[in-house]
Amino acid sequence: QVQLVESGGGLVQDGGSLRLSCAASGRTFSSYRMGWFRQAPGKDREFVAAISRSGGSTSYSDSIKDRFTISRDNANNMLFLQMNSLKSADTAVYYCAADATGVGSRITLQQVDYWGQGTQVTVSS
Repeated sequence: QVQLVESGGGLVQDGGSLRLSCAASGRTFSSYRMGWFRQAPGKDREFVAAISRSGGSTSYSDSIKDRFTISRDNANNMLFLQMNSLKSADTAVYYCAADATGVGSRITLQQVDYWGQGTQVTVSS
């Protein structure tokens, strides 16, 4: 089992940057594929980015590709999401997610085994 705690959200102006962090408990962090999802008001939760267990492979949704970067630090049980060139459309609650058994480049909602509590990102225009 793993517990996930996000931090780093906040209010930022259009075009600004934020770095989200996700701290994971437990000694098996490197055995999980990790990802970020987001949910805007009135919308479904959607995939943002994923990273392989080793960190050697990443994938992104088309809406944030080339603006966001996912990374992980297995030695310190940390997951990150660097968000640049933020837009008002990026306003959402961002969730850290862990998948224990999946393979491939993306993580679906159904594959997620553990969720964080979420952190709010608000981009003002």
